[in-house]
Amino acid sequence: MKLSSKGRYGIRAIFDIAFHNHGEATQIKDIAERQAIPPRFLEQIFQDLKRAGLVVSKRGPKGGYALAKTPGEIRLGDVVRALEGEIRVRETDEDAAMGDATSRAITQRVFEELERSIEECFDAVTFEDLCERGELEGVRRRPPRRYVYSI
Repeated sequence: MKLSSKGRYGIRAIFDIAFHNHGEATQIKDIAERQAIPPRFLEQIFQDLKRAGLVVSKRGPKGGYALAKTPGEIRLGDVVRALEGEIRVRETDEDAAMGDATSRAITQRVFEELERSIEECFDAVTFEDLCERGELEGVRRRPPRRYVYSI
């Protein structure tokens, strides 16, 4: 199985919001700049992530995209499925129609087990886990915004 650019970029974009903006709204241009992702492509990715309920959009000067859940509630598997679809390593229907039926049945079961294992691996890692790894590796994290209100 190979993740497309869309899947890899989506994971990096969600991590960017969780790590650098502590889940607060972040503008596409800022994420695109930090992650070296084309802004137009990133906008398409965020539309898919929004449809999947992983991000919300906010309008206005402090607007952008924010996480719809906490980083601990969003798993890598959620993002992969939202952008790539179901995790598959099975044969296509066309491939399954060819060859020996016994061999196909046995290999099909192995492929199904592999799919479950891959999915379990993706689901075992949350974006909070990635943020913790970033901190342990000494990646500089922006401090949370502190708003000062004047009267």
